[in-house]
Amino acid sequence: MRRLLAPALSVLMLAQGAAPVLAAGFDDQQKQEIRGIVKDYLVQHPEVILEAIQALQARQDAEQANEAKGKIADLRDKLLRDSRDQVIGNPKGDVTLVEFFDYRCGYCKQAQPIVMELIKADPKLRVVLKEFPILGPDSLVASRAALASVAQGKYAAFHEALIASRGALPDDKIMEIAKTVGIDTEKLKADMSSPAIAAQIADAHSLAEKLAINGTPSFIIGDQLIPGAIDLEALKKLVSDARSACAGTC
Repeated sequence: MRRLLAPALSVLMLAQGAAPVLAAGFDDQQKQEIRGIVKDYLVQHPEVILEAIQALQARQDAEQANEAKGKIADLRDKLLRDSRDQVIGNPKGDVTLVEFFDYRCGYCKQAQPIVMELIKADPKLRVVLKEFPILGPDSLVASRAALASVAQGKYAAFHEALIASRGALPDDKIMEIAKTVGIDTEKLKADMSSPAIAAQIADAHSLAEKLAINGTPSFIIGDQLIPGAIDLEALKKLVSDARSACAGTC
């Protein structure tokens, strides 16, 4: 039976994508013995399964990251230079951080003070905000309201107030928040129905789809796509790396 151990482990490695096909040529009894050895090995060493899953996830993440780099390059102007998008930080900054976000997303709310701290720490950082409502009708209404507030010059304050809010965001609460930052809510309601606003949100969704972004927050900096929340030091490192690599072009 021991003579079958190496082939059995090779079959196990094959399941992890690490060996050529070795099972061909075994008779049924040998295959059954191999299955038994592999089963026994996995029962005795279940950590191998976790290691295999982690290796597979790492490989998939690397493949997705490489694929994203090419797509980011192709979509760079739409990501960084869409004149409709709102920009915070330094509008003429040498590095741009793009954030896809949803006002009802708890992780976006956690990320907001981190982004603001990053802006405070880096006066050369430009941040592009992509309204990406994906958490239901309230999210969509909040994004439409935020974009409509641009006409009153109140986007930045309204954006921060919406992100800072807790709980649900029904229409009446959105309007109450708007009033607190000095927005004319009657004008806001009228402006929210603009086809241009609907088109802007639709374009953000199209961009996200092309980049396989399906959650918020998602960040893009340089040629990197970072899904999910990220801590301040990690963001600073990404900004520094992008600044070194891009020389003011990203």
